This record gives sequence, structure tokens and C-alpha cells, in this order.
Amino acid sequence: MQEKLQILDGIRLNFSPTSLVIMNVILAFVMFGIALRIDFSDFKAVIRSPRSFIAGVCSQLVLLPLITFLFCWVLKPLLSPSIAMGLILVAACPGGNISNFITTLAKGNISLSIAMSAFSTLVCVIMTPLNFSFWGNLYSSTSKLVMPITIDFWEMAQTVLVLLGIPIVLGILFSRHFPRITKKITNPMSVFSIIAFIGFVAAALIANFDFFMRFIHLIGFLVIAHNALALLTGYCAGRATRLPYKDLRSITIETGIQNSGLGLVLIFNPHLFNGLGGMAFIAAWWGIWHIISGMGLALWWSRR
Repeated sequence: MQEKLQILDGIRLNFSPTSLVIMNVILAFVMFGIALRIDFSDFKAVIRSPRSFIAGVCSQLVLLPLITFLFCWVLKPLLSPSIAMGLILVAACPGGNISNFITTLAKGNISLSIAMSAFSTLVCVIMTPLNFSFWGNLYSSTSKLVMPITIDFWEMAQTVLVLLGIPIVLGILFSRHFPRITKKITNPMSVFSIIAFIGFVAAALIANFDFFMRFIHLIGFLVIAHNALALLTGYCAGRATRLPYKDLRSITIETGIQNSGLGLVLIFNPHLFNGLGGMAFIAAWWGIWHIISGMGLALWWSRR
């Protein structure tokens, strides 16, 4: 398995400069739409009862990267460097843009979900490069990598700041100054951003269809296992802190739904990873699978 996956370490996926610009615009649009939902009044209920929020933030920003590192370390005889780094990068990303919708469908605590999404989005400028730099370098130092991967914390922080920081600030300012328009466009923008992202990921996979078909059975297994581990991490964090069941559902979903779109943009940045094959396939398949697993879990919970 490792020999097959190591082929991906030398592959650079087929992505034109125009495609990268479109991807950056889509991500900025998605983050702008997420920022429209950020209302600091949602934090009031969380402040009055902070235990669920603290448990959720720790699960998403601390436990998930740690568990992912251990997952990669245990499987290091099977993984290639780019695959392991792809898993670590996804775990370092903030919550996904559909987590609030899935939480609503699962009859979870939507206020907690929104507060967690807002917080992880606001701090991802620091936490995403910090988590990836720390755990990625630790994995590199504990594993004899066939191909070394350079992790530039400041380059990644700068990229995240430009791609996420600016759209988030603009979205918050827009919602403050144009509340009526914001109410009308928030839901349509969320739907459009999800469709646009799925369409873009699908186009990326089609453009590299031969590679995708050769490795999907291996990549698919790793992503499914990692996503299940992420959901289980959130669930166990909620159970360990004895949270109400609605809060438990929210934390589980928030931990298991990651913004892999940010991961893809970072991966295709020519100054960072330049479309490294294993990382790109992990992030792309995560972007599809976490929607399937999240919706399935939400539908099951909604009937209970």
C-alpha cells in the first residue's frame, strides 16, 4: 500500500493558473457567506453556559489535530508523506461551511454550532498554520520520510490571512451595515457556495481522473476512517464532559465537518505545496465525503 501511495508524492495535479484563481474566488465567496452569519449575540448564551463551547473548541482545535497525528503515526508503515500531511492539514482547518445546516437537520444546538463555527473561523488565521506546522513537523521528525516536506508557518499564515481574513472582515461589516439585505442573501449564498465548491472539486477530480481512479480505493478508505475518527472525537468529548444531547450532536458535527476547501487552496499554492498529489486527493475527497457522512448522521439523529 505504501509503495502505491508513494507514487502520489511525486505527482503534481493538473491545475491551470486560471483554475487556481477561480478556486480562490470561490473560497473567498464561501468565507464571505459564512461571515454574514456571524452575530456576536450568538455568543451570549455560550458565555452564560460555557462548558459546551469550551468542550467543542478543545475537541475541534486541540483533540482532532492530536488524534490525527496519532492516527498517522500508527499507520506510518502504510502512509506516504503527502498522504499523512494531507490528513494533518485537513484536521488543522476550521469548521466547514455546511456544519450549521447539518446541525439544524440533526436537531442539535444551532446557537452552539454557530458560535463554534464563528470562533474557529476567526482564529483559523493563527490556529490553522500553527496546528499544521506543529503536528506536521512533529510527524516529520518522528518518521523517516522518503520525501521531505517543507512547512513554512509564515507563508501559510499570510495565505490564510489574505484568503480568509479579508472576506471574513468584509462579511461581518456588510452584515452590520446592511442587515436587511443580509437576511435575504445569506441562505441563497450558502446554497450556492456549497454547490460551487462541490462542482469545483468534481471538476478537479475529472481533470485528474486517471490518477483518481488509480488511487480512490486507498484514498477513500483513509478519508472515511479519518472522518469517522473526527466525528467520534467530537462525540467522545461531549460524552466525557456530560453535555446535553443537543450540544453533543453539535460538537460531533462541528468536529467532523472541516473546511477542506481552505486545505485545497493552501495545497495548490505554488509557494507552499504546489498541488502535491497525495495532499490534494485527501482534501478533495474529504470535501465530498464529509457532506455524505454528515448528512447521513444528521438524518439518523433527526429521527431519534
